[in-house]
Parts: sequence; structure tokens; C-alpha cells
Amino acid sequence: EAIENPDYSDVEDLPEKLNAFKAKFLEFEHDQNGNIDLMGLKRMLEKLGQAKTHLEIKKMIAEVDTTNTGTISYRDFIRMMLGGKSVLKLILIFEEKAKPQERPKGKPPKQDISNLP
Repeated sequence: EAIENPDYSDVEDLPEKLNAFKAKFLEFEHDQNGNIDLMGLKRMLEKLGQAKTHLEIKKMIAEVDTTNTGTISYRDFIRMMLGGKSVLKLILIFEEKAKPQERPKGKPPKQDISNLP
């Protein structure tokens, strides 16, 4: 559905992003009902080191929830990640960027005076 949506036609690498979003959604959708509820979001945020109060989590869900069910559906999650602004989206984006980068192994190359800026 999102791939054919003209609103997302300018998103680069859309199929790859959708696969990554699906994996992230399924990681925290524990009840197998197609929604991330308050406790699922609480676990997600705790795992990311961003523990929040119940009230803060309810506000995050309300920012994204278009069905007024008090949960985040997969469609809402995709819409949030590809479009609108929300606190949850920012947390997820920064969590991805905060992952440790691979460091080169072995000895660093020899430097001489000609290589200095």
C-alpha cells in the first residue's frame, strides 16, 4: 500500500525502508494483534534507554493513533515513519543513528608530514 501511495513517491529506497520499519514494528508488537499498545511501547522505549511515564507514552500514542484505539497500528507506524513529526519517530531515528559504528581493525596507517592538513 505504501509503495503505491503517491505521497511517498519521492522517498528514496522505499522498499528497504519499509522492510526495516516492519522489522522494528514486529519487534515490539508482542500481542500478535497488529498493534503496539501502551506496554509494547513502554518496553520499546526502555530497551532504547528512553524510559517514559505512562502519561508520556499515552501522549506519544495519541500523536500517531488515527483510529483512536489507544494503540499504534502498522499503518499508523508507517505513516509516522514516512511522514509526520512525532516524538516517537525522533527517538527511533536517533536510536538507529546511535548504534556503534564499526571501527577499523589493525594498526593505523603510517603518517608522515606530507599527509598532515
